[in-house]
Order: sequence, then structure tokens, then C-alpha cells
Amino acid sequence: MMVMSIILAISIPGIGQNSKAFAAAERTPVVFVHGLTGSDSNFTFIESYLRGQGWSSDELFAIDLPSKQGNQLLNSAAISQFVDNVLRETGHTKVNIVAHSMGGANSLYYILNRGGLSKVDKLVTLGGANRLTTTSAPQGVEVTSIYSTSDTIVSPALSRLTGANNIQISLVSHIGLLFNSRVNALIKTALSE
Repeated sequence: MMVMSIILAISIPGIGQNSKAFAAAERTPVVFVHGLTGSDSNFTFIESYLRGQGWSSDELFAIDLPSKQGNQLLNSAAISQFVDNVLRETGHTKVNIVAHSMGGANSLYYILNRGGLSKVDKLVTLGGANRLTTTSAPQGVEVTSIYSTSDTIVSPALSRLTGANNIQISLVSHIGLLFNSRVNALIKTALSE
């Protein structure tokens, strides 16, 4: 009888396995990257929504960038180290990034200049200042740019990238992109496709 219990514990998924390793088999980890003057707490609403849609806390990671002024060199180095730590912790080979505002430009800089191209599967930007880094989506990364015609901080023209899935919405402010149920649904779709 004792042998039977041990066999069951080994063969049933999740029993007798490291929960991080089991979670790693589920979804690609999501790294959240904030914008100017922001912090890792900017994504609390989006993280809560994704948890309600089946993501586990072990699959969601938010970075607090060192330069609140958006310094590309400092922030891309921090994103690089953070992503490497997430990959080590989860056992995945790639992450998905959801970035707001200047976090979009910083994430693109990381992807294009700090080795992120081989470590990022999908990039979703929310009112991203994307064209401060590039005019085109990086080859090999699925990029979705969600932006609002009501954004008075980052112009939609600055968010749109050639080769990206550019999604224009309206009646949502720049900060509102972090707290909008329609945007949440778009993020979920972009991460799930």
C-alpha cells in the first residue's frame, strides 16, 4: 500500500513536484515594465485581472526600474538582469513583456540592444513611446501596440510600429490604459495568441 501511495504522488501532476516548475509548464512568464515616474505597482489592476483569467502569481513579475526618467541604458540593463532572473526561476526560455509608456521604448531597447531578442516571445505596449527606440517591430517578437486617441501624453503616432499589431482605442487616458477592462481583454488576447 505504501508503494502505491508513492507511485500516485509521483505520477499525478503537481503532487511531489516543485510548484514553480509545474507553473513553468503552464504559461510563458509575463514581465511588466512601467513608464516614467512609475513603479512595479502600476500593474496591480492588470495582474489581478490576469490572475482571474487563470494566470498564477508565479507567472507574473513586475520590475521597478532604476531610472524613473526613462534612461535607456540603465533601464535596459535592469530589464536584462530581471528577465534572466525570471527565466532562471521559472525554467522558461522566453518571457512576454507588457510595458506602459516609456516602458515600451525601454523594453524595445532591451530587445534590440541587450540580447532580449532571443528571450522575448511577445511584447505588448500600452501607450508605448515605442518610436523613441525604433519604427519597426523587432523580427521574431510578436508585438502588439495598444494606444488611445484620447492619450494626451504619448501620441498614437509615437506608439504605432511597422509590423506590429497596432490597436487603436478611444476614450481612455494615458494612465487609464493601466485600469481599463477593455484594455485588459486586449492584453489577454495578445498574450494568449
